[in-house]
Amino acid sequence: MNKSKVAILKTSPGTVLRDYHELMNLAGYQDALPKDCETGLKINISWHFFYPASSTTPWQLDGVIRAMKKDGYDPSKIHGCHNRTVVIDSHLGERENKHVNVTDAHGLANVHLYEGEEWINVRDAVGDIADKFLCLNDVYPKGFMIPKRFIGENIIHLPTVKTHVFTTTTGAMKNAFGGLLNEHRHWTHPVISETLVDLLMIQKKIHSGIFAVMDGTFAGDGPGPRCMIPHVKNVILASADQVAIDAVAAKLMGFDPMKDLKFVRLAHEAGLGCGDPRFIEIVGDKAAGKENWNFVGPYKKMTFASRMQHKIYWGPFKKWIEWSLKTFLAPWAYIASVLYHDSFWYPTHRAIVNKILRSEWGRLFQNWDKVALPPDDLETPGWKDVGEGAVKLRKESMKYFLRSLRVLGLCVREAPEIAARKRRKQSAVKV
Repeated sequence: MNKSKVAILKTSPGTVLRDYHELMNLAGYQDALPKDCETGLKINISWHFFYPASSTTPWQLDGVIRAMKKDGYDPSKIHGCHNRTVVIDSHLGERENKHVNVTDAHGLANVHLYEGEEWINVRDAVGDIADKFLCLNDVYPKGFMIPKRFIGENIIHLPTVKTHVFTTTTGAMKNAFGGLLNEHRHWTHPVISETLVDLLMIQKKIHSGIFAVMDGTFAGDGPGPRCMIPHVKNVILASADQVAIDAVAAKLMGFDPMKDLKFVRLAHEAGLGCGDPRFIEIVGDKAAGKENWNFVGPYKKMTFASRMQHKIYWGPFKKWIEWSLKTFLAPWAYIASVLYHDSFWYPTHRAIVNKILRSEWGRLFQNWDKVALPPDDLETPGWKDVGEGAVKLRKESMKYFLRSLRVLGLCVREAPEIAARKRRKQSAVKV
């Protein structure tokens, strides 16, 4: 049996576009993704506000699109792809993280899966494979829905290198979580590792090709995927094996993927990919693949919110509180999350963002619209000049606090429990 392959390269703003093209070809993406199929670029938005390492970077998205165009993929068959959660505003996120700037510049379609897209029952999509699920049949006894448009199309996951309070690290496998599960995905948190394995089974059945391109120009350590300490690491990774790329990224961060990451171990044991670094072929910069960043991980310096989440899903609060998350009372949790993360934590930790914005990558992000390259320029390797940083960084805490209140209103309006009651009332009126 051939080894799973993960490509890794060191990069810089001056070479990042050329490096993404080389990286993807080192990992064999053209063999993994048929050119005659639609390709969805599954953009990761872990926080609608810009926070280094939390979400897909604009140069990651731009680099992937330019590489595909250079290698003969039809741009009319490539689209950005977003999911929605009750605590993340994907429209705000694609603006704040400059994703829509990239997709608009290249003239790509930009799909928000919850807006006008048809969803079908998972058993209609995967058949008897659903009988093999580790947990989803128990979580959703009546079944669940997945986007119909995913069936028969390629998917490229665009995660970043970071830790996560539920799964220790997060990457390619976790990136499918929002896109494949419908409104009540938070029901799976107590069995999150098993859920990710089930979702990978689904992907292997419905997609014409699966690939992942992971950005580690920024990498996040701590209680991710939001309240982390970001580090400039200057690495990028790619693989057609979702398990292997997550294992290699975890190893870079200082974890043992087969011991520390239950979802990797379960997927490896199920034959869905290779999670054992001994049997993964590293191509590209092999020295970079041997680095160990010695991250402390998500559990040593947890936030108040992450400690409470653990108590609810796995601790002493589970019996008394978890039941409420499956009733019309569930929006209390969404409100609490937005108030803590968006209204309190982000405005009071702007210094972390301001510090990282002074780096080369941070200045490239700040000046993106000024330095963005023409969409038909497929030869320039990157940005020799990323522009200057802000001479004086303004205090913007109040601006983000006010934005958080708008997000708060959105999460209440869009809460699945409230939306379901609205649908029932509308149906009753029609009758």
